[in-house]
Amino acid sequence: MAWEVRSRNGIWLPQIEWHLDAHRPARRAIITHAHSDHVARHGEAICTSRTARLIAARGASPGQKVRNLDFNESVAITPMATAKLVPAGHVLGSAQVLIEHSDFGRLLYTGDFKTRPSRTVENCARPAADVLIMETTFARPHYVFPPAEKTMQRAIAFCRDTLAAGEIPVLLGYSLGRSQEILSHLAGAGLDIMLHPRVEAVTRVYEEIGYSFPSYTSLAPLMASGHVIIAPQQALKSELFEAISPIRTAVLTGWALDEQTHYRSRTDAAFPLSDHADYPELLAFVEAVQPQRIFTVHGFATEFAADLRSRGWDAWALGRTNQLELGF
Repeated sequence: MAWEVRSRNGIWLPQIEWHLDAHRPARRAIITHAHSDHVARHGEAICTSRTARLIAARGASPGQKVRNLDFNESVAITPMATAKLVPAGHVLGSAQVLIEHSDFGRLLYTGDFKTRPSRTVENCARPAADVLIMETTFARPHYVFPPAEKTMQRAIAFCRDTLAAGEIPVLLGYSLGRSQEILSHLAGAGLDIMLHPRVEAVTRVYEEIGYSFPSYTSLAPLMASGHVIIAPQQALKSELFEAISPIRTAVLTGWALDEQTHYRSRTDAAFPLSDHADYPELLAFVEAVQPQRIFTVHGFATEFAADLRSRGWDAWALGRTNQLELGF
């Protein structure tokens, strides 16, 4: 999506266009966080310094000209608009984009976000805005995530049972964000931990910034027996795992609330740990922001927009077909 300015008071200005989380290279873009599906090499990019460091650690570049902003630091993006990055609570360095326009008011773009507190993420902000563009990945009523501590107690029990059976437990999660949250919750569990190289590279950035984790070593297949391995799910198909046996796998994802997840993921277990907002959080976020109009994106965008309209909000799914729901 893009924010553009063409004219003011009858005077034509050059078109100035900023893309938000562009998947392909753009002339100008604001990057909300370092997950690969939100990153491309742009001509000019804005992101937080932590996001820039994480992008670099993952072997990518946010752009030819990059401006790193601190949270709550404003920057002019057009003659009539400023942008400010505020914490999104998704992964380390993740940001929402608050755009303030002299004629049209305040627009808040959440990017991926969650409001639950986490051990490895800045707390999510809830600024007031006139227009809200919000992510709705888990926007159905049955997506209500249990406390992370409760989920990780189950995951730790899985690890201990697996080790007692003479097998190697493998906990699967995104190399950025989810894996560090998993690792943090293993503190005090008395488990020996190995990290996949991609997980370790990101974890080192967290440690450089000041986050602390339980002791771990680099994944060494021939020495993996007796250890808990934290790895991204796609790593199971790599050569690195060919020499690791026998293993028992568990995926940690918000989709674990769906009973078929561990069958679909081909793992032995699934535990509900997510870095996205669940259904109650989405509703509470709207109440906190108090927007005049809402646009939903990703996941159950159409259903959640209809849900919000039934609650009295002016809400529509961005880029989706809403015509059949119009009341005429």
